[in-house]
Amino acid sequence: MLANDRIPGIETYDVYRKHGGYASVEKALKMTPDEIVQEVQKSGLRGRGGAGFPTGMKWSFLAKPEGIPRYLVCNADESEPGTFKDRYLMEKIPHLLIEGMIASSYALGANTSYIYIRGEYMWIVGILEKAIAEAKAAGFLGKNILNSGYNLELYVNPGGGAYICGEETALLESLEGKRGNPRMKPPFPAVKGLWQSPTVVNNVETIAAVVPIINMTGDEYAKLGIGKSTGTKLISASGNINKPGVYEIEMNISVEEFVMSDEYCGGIKRGKRLKACVPGGSSVPILPANLLFKTAKGEQRMMTYESLSDGGFATGSMLGSGGFIVYDEDQCIVRNTWNFSRFYHHESCGQCSPCREGTGWMEKILHRIEYGHGTAQDIDLLWDIQRKIEGNTICPLGDAAAWPVAAAIRHFRDEFEWHIKNPKECMERNYGLAKYADEREIIPA
Repeated sequence: MLANDRIPGIETYDVYRKHGGYASVEKALKMTPDEIVQEVQKSGLRGRGGAGFPTGMKWSFLAKPEGIPRYLVCNADESEPGTFKDRYLMEKIPHLLIEGMIASSYALGANTSYIYIRGEYMWIVGILEKAIAEAKAAGFLGKNILNSGYNLELYVNPGGGAYICGEETALLESLEGKRGNPRMKPPFPAVKGLWQSPTVVNNVETIAAVVPIINMTGDEYAKLGIGKSTGTKLISASGNINKPGVYEIEMNISVEEFVMSDEYCGGIKRGKRLKACVPGGSSVPILPANLLFKTAKGEQRMMTYESLSDGGFATGSMLGSGGFIVYDEDQCIVRNTWNFSRFYHHESCGQCSPCREGTGWMEKILHRIEYGHGTAQDIDLLWDIQRKIEGNTICPLGDAAAWPVAAAIRHFRDEFEWHIKNPKECMERNYGLAKYADEREIIPA
């Protein structure tokens, strides 16, 4: 997908077309929609937004009642902290997404499709709308595309900057002009989605990946990667590394190679030691250094869905959205966990009481520990609260808030205990004594 991202002018139709752009649309329109779905199934493509659900299977679930429209909605609400690869795709190669939307919409029988983009990406709205206008002028959008008889209109819809709208049913509610609250499922969007019509919601990277799948065939795409982790994956690498950025990897490399090699992250910044990593965005469990390169069984940890989750959450994590955040030995896990909890408390839609109340409680307790007022009982209280949130909410935001807290306590309980026993030392290290004195003034014990 990123083979041409450095070519000057690749964001324009003429340059993109010159380098093979829209070939997949030309090929797709000569196939039947079912044949395209079969190619995506053969490819083994899994949702790149975080869940990793097989894309071809998701497409096959789409209901096809007579006389009722179907919709394809691109989830460009990239709100997961630590993730920025969709932004890179839309900024640098917008026509790749437009091409994927056209081919995917044809496969699904959708004549109207939407790109729902997060509110903080307003400058990208103009980039996408310009690309859509160029594609339409070239005959790839609108009525009777390339004389195939297929019609498609494509629209960009900015959201209001709510993390919850990354959940597909909340996204659909927002797209309909309502408050972005997740829906109860079933019915699933494939049966009753946008305006109660059959709808498929896919991530930006997932839809963009349809382009190479059609061009090279599903069987060839499936040869990339390992096992059920086929193809390539975009990784947003950040934190204490020498070379942060967006990397496209074939899912057959080890985590150690990704972190330490000059081809990718380039090792830990300033020669520090690795402490931990969040491999899939803020909502996945943190992994300490001893479990990042090797699994609990002593096997090499790979950059795949299966290897990163090996051992469950006790010793594993998730590939998730590919938001790869690396921490060196100087970073404070308690402060990091509090920061994540503050985010999830702020972004909870408030519909489910375990999430609405529990995220606030976790934020307050973590704040208390971080700022020198924690007690030994607070750690067990945190564990109990996250346990009662996980699995007890309509959407996965509750799980996303609970997992980082659980993993931090599971792997770094000694650091929480050190904060409680040595509050002044922690505040000196993280903020300086003056800041410590200020916080003592305003935060109750």
